[in-house]
Amino acid sequence: MRSILNLLTVLGLAASIASAAELALPNGWQAMSPRDEIRPAFAFEPHAGPKQAGSYVITHDGREGLDGWIQKSFPVTGKESYRFTAARKLTDVRLPRRSALVRVLWQNNAGKMVSADVPPEQVAEYGNTPTAEPEHPADGPTDANGWTTVSGWYRAPASATRAVIELHLQWAPNGRVEWSDIDFAKTAPPPSRKVRLATIHHRPTGKSPRKNCEEYAPLIAEAAAKKADLVVLGETVPYANVGKKPHETAEPVPGPTTDYFGGLAKQHHLHIVVSLYERDEHLVYNVAALIGPDGKLIGKYRKVCLPHGEVENGIAPGNDYPVFDTKIGKIGMMVCYDGFFPEVARELSNRGAEVIAWPVWGCNPLLAKARAAENHVYVVSSTYTDTQNNWMISAVFDPFGKPIAQAKTWDSVAVAEVELSQPYIGPWNLGDFHSMIERHRPVTTSR
Repeated sequence: MRSILNLLTVLGLAASIASAAELALPNGWQAMSPRDEIRPAFAFEPHAGPKQAGSYVITHDGREGLDGWIQKSFPVTGKESYRFTAARKLTDVRLPRRSALVRVLWQNNAGKMVSADVPPEQVAEYGNTPTAEPEHPADGPTDANGWTTVSGWYRAPASATRAVIELHLQWAPNGRVEWSDIDFAKTAPPPSRKVRLATIHHRPTGKSPRKNCEEYAPLIAEAAAKKADLVVLGETVPYANVGKKPHETAEPVPGPTTDYFGGLAKQHHLHIVVSLYERDEHLVYNVAALIGPDGKLIGKYRKVCLPHGEVENGIAPGNDYPVFDTKIGKIGMMVCYDGFFPEVARELSNRGAEVIAWPVWGCNPLLAKARAAENHVYVVSSTYTDTQNNWMISAVFDPFGKPIAQAKTWDSVAVAEVELSQPYIGPWNLGDFHSMIERHRPVTTSR
């Protein structure tokens, strides 16, 4: 019996030594877990990583729900800019976006959360100064050896004195992550990206497809005079109110309509989004086209969600959610009925959209607010609904879902200037929700 007890004592001592060694990570990093019962294994490999500088390894066994991270505190100066970068390599991690993430926590000297820096008028409106919630650096490219760059730029809150960096592996049975080449340092702030977003509230007369297009010319000129960078027009402009079937007004894209608006875009040096019916061989699509300030077609989006009327007229649905990287930012588009479904705007947001242009014949305005708020993006709508109907409006909605500019009368233009280089921090502790979505959104069958 005594020999068995001695063996158990030796084994216990060995386990304690192994545990202590596991925690002795170099360079001031600590191994952490919410509870010991879900704690994964930690290790350091001295000569691993893209630059052979060593890698910190977190490994899960086959159990569900394990959660652990390594962390380190870095001193910061409030209102200064900082850049985080790290290299990450995964083995058997099914959903990297949720399981292998980084968090940056802003704290004061007492280790407490600090307040976010938000405009004083926001505090006055909502009666709340939100806390600075954790930041979530984004996944970047992966090299040929499987190392993914994870990075982010941040402005330290005014009252922050330190940033705690956490590098995680959570909820990844039999998974393994290596973190290497970790850097957090002061940097120059990114250049300002102030963008002026415009909507036009006009209902085409329907005299002819071409006349419908021409009616927008003076309104686009007005938007240009107001220094708009992006102007959003209505849905299926050449078709609206002309009394023809959709296929009778359908045309190629690029084609006559995009050429016409391309001329106006080039003349006024701005971006234009216009909807029309597109013909592609035997198929007809409801399309939103994005035209650049050089007058050329940047890209198109084919309406995915079709109401009864379009299905009955033989319109085909699209099946993709393209986002276009332009000089003013990343622009996605959706058309009318798409706004009734959260999946369309979410897929655009998943692909990086900062602004969603939305030609919309008519819709519940609460859905416009929802699409903006749930994705923390700017939504620019242009509708044919009379404002006296208390229904859909032509407006620019901010990432909190608030209309910050509205064209309230027919043949009017509304413009809002927004800053895309800074995250939108809403009230009541949401933080930079746009960056949190990718890390927190639920698992679906598709992505």
